[in-house]
Order: sequence, then structure tokens, then C-alpha cells
Amino acid sequence: MKKALAVTLGVLTAIGGFVDIGDLVANAESGARFGMRQAWIVVVGVIGICVFAEMAGRVAAVSGRPVFDLVRERLGPRTAMANLIGSYLVTLLTLTAEIGGIALTIQLASGLPHVLWVPLAGFAVWIVLWRVKFEVMEQVFGVFGLALVVFVVALIALDPPWGTFAQQLTHAGPPQGENWGTWGYVAVSLFASALTPYEVFFFSSGGVEEKWTTKDLSTERSNTFVGFPLGGLLGLAIMGCAATVFEPAGIEVDQLSQTALPVALALGKLGLVVVMIGFFAATFGAALETGLSTGYSIAQYFGWQWGKLVKPREAARFHTVMLVSVLLGTAALLTTIDPVQITELSLLFSAVVLPLTYLPILVVANDRDYLGDHANGRVQNFLGVTFLIIIVIAAVAAIPLMIITGMGKT
Repeated sequence: MKKALAVTLGVLTAIGGFVDIGDLVANAESGARFGMRQAWIVVVGVIGICVFAEMAGRVAAVSGRPVFDLVRERLGPRTAMANLIGSYLVTLLTLTAEIGGIALTIQLASGLPHVLWVPLAGFAVWIVLWRVKFEVMEQVFGVFGLALVVFVVALIALDPPWGTFAQQLTHAGPPQGENWGTWGYVAVSLFASALTPYEVFFFSSGGVEEKWTTKDLSTERSNTFVGFPLGGLLGLAIMGCAATVFEPAGIEVDQLSQTALPVALALGKLGLVVVMIGFFAATFGAALETGLSTGYSIAQYFGWQWGKLVKPREAARFHTVMLVSVLLGTAALLTTIDPVQITELSLLFSAVVLPLTYLPILVVANDRDYLGDHANGRVQNFLGVTFLIIIVIAAVAAIPLMIITGMGKT
């Protein structure tokens, strides 16, 4: 039973990292514009995050220290500082989007403007980060996030054109009327949403919070190879629902409410209630992950006391960083900026900084001084290098594609 509960760390990471406000909209937007032609990108992203999350989790289990802590020691303060600045800014942007996602979900239930709910959402995230134990957080939001399985049920109930989907999978380019630039921009966003930097920082730091040792390597791998593929499956179901309902009508998706519409059409009011529970759990869980990751990265770089296992008074600077980050995100949302636009920006800049995050992980995972016999083997290094090349390509392409397409509008 204890091992089953331990897998919820991976489930929480997958639900919060794979199916957050960005993926809820990005997968639906891709399905509405391109059908299932970009489904393979989600699959590639799932494999990529599994490869690097497994390395990060193994580092934590064997060394008893999180990845970011070792990056500074192994690569030096300057390289680690570049990593810190890039990852923190992107994580802060993502935290802002997730708080906005919570507010948008409450708006769906209440009908009141989401801006009214932003202060409450920010306050609730901070209270949970401050007062709730790590295990309770991961288990509660991991379990309730599974409500998003309703997209799988809805996709089956919609009776989609499976033959057309199969055709689209074998013709991965843009459909008639769409251009390669927009197709590439959405592709980079989808890929980046699977490998956002905070995921590995949260995953490895969470392993330390859970007190993983070499005896827990099976748990670490269960978290990786159950949680992240589950998130990918849900992302594909969201894409499939949008491809079934919106693509034939030529309707573009740019709002969270549109993402929920196929579920409501297929399953009625009950389905809508379930999907809103899933939306809330996914965005709140992602807000907790990103909030924790802001504290983890800065505290670990400067060698401060950190973690949920430590009393807030003993890790005051760690909790202060999280509080300030939540306040900054909340303040940005109160300017009435659209949370979906913030999410698109966070995905874009995630793509840009991905090499700064994943190259150091690959380096540390090969260091036998830290991992001994548990260091990377040939297969792990082959996969790591292969995905690192893909990551660099996405990073180089992100900004030009944003400029050329006007953030996917043309």
C-alpha cells in the first residue's frame, strides 16, 4: 500500500507538469487546428521527460541530494547561475499561469470574472505550500487530478473518426490552409510543455523530501514510467476530443472553457462537473509544483535550508522565496493579462532555456563520484544525447517561429 501511494509523486508530477493550463489549451488548440497530426510530438515529449526524470530521480535516490544542488558543485557557480536565472524566470512565469488557471476554473463554475478569483487563488496556493505536508499535497492533488481521465471517456463517447486519425498520424505535416511556420510554433510549444525545467527540479527534490535511497529506485522508476505516460495519455485524449469536435468546423481554441466543451457534449452536466474538478486539481497541483520549484532552485544554489520536512521557521528563506514568487505571479495577473497568453509565453521561453537544464542533468548522471555503479549506461546516454539534440533544435527555433507567426496567429 505504501509503495502504491509513493507512485502518486509521479502522478502529481505528470498531472501538474503534463496536463496544466498550458497543455489543456495547447493540446486542444493543436487538435482543433491540425487534428491528430502532432500526436507524435506528445509521444516524443513523454519519452524525453521519462529519460531525464529517471536520471534526476536516480541522482536523488543514490546521492541523497537533488540535481540542482549537484549542478553547482559539479559544473561551478557560473554555469549553475545561468541555469538558475533561466529556470527561475520560466518557473515564475509558469507559476503565474497556473494561478491564473485556478482562477479560470473557478470562473467556469461561478460565472464571475477570473480576475476576482486571482487573489484567493494566490492565497490558497501559498497557504498549502506553507502549512500542508508534502505527502498530503502529492496524494490529494494526484488523486483528484485523475478526474481528467474523463477526457478518455469523452473521446470514446464522441465516437471519433478513428480512420481519419490514423491517416493524420501518417501525414504529420500541416493540413491544407495551414503553414509550416504555425505548425512548427505549436509543435515547439507542445514539446516544451512536456519538458518544462521545473518538472525535473520538483521530481528530484521531491525524491529527497520522500527520503529515497537506492532501495527506492524501483519506486523512482514507477513514478517515472507510470506518472509521465499517464500525463501523455491524457494530453492525447484532450487533443483527440478537440480534433473530433472543433477541427471539422474550423473552430480555433484559445480559451479554457473551449477545452471542456467536448466533454460536456459527450457526457453532459456530470462530465462537465468532473472535468472542472480535474482542471482545478491539475492547475492547483502545477501551481504547488512550480511554487516549490522556485524555492528549491534558489535555496539549493545558495546552500540554504530547504524542504517541506523542515519547519518553516528553520527554512525561512526557502519559504520567503516561495511567498515572494506567489505574490509576483498574483500581482502580474491582477493587471488583467490573459493567463492563456502567459502560458504560451512560458512554453516558448521554456523551450529556449531547456538546454541549460537538461545538459547539466546528463553530465551529473554520468558522474561516478556521485552515482558509482548507478551512473548512466550506454543506452541511457544514447537516449539522453539524442533528446538533447532535439532540445537544442527546439530552443534555437522557438524565438524565430514566435516572430514569424506572431505567436501562432498566422
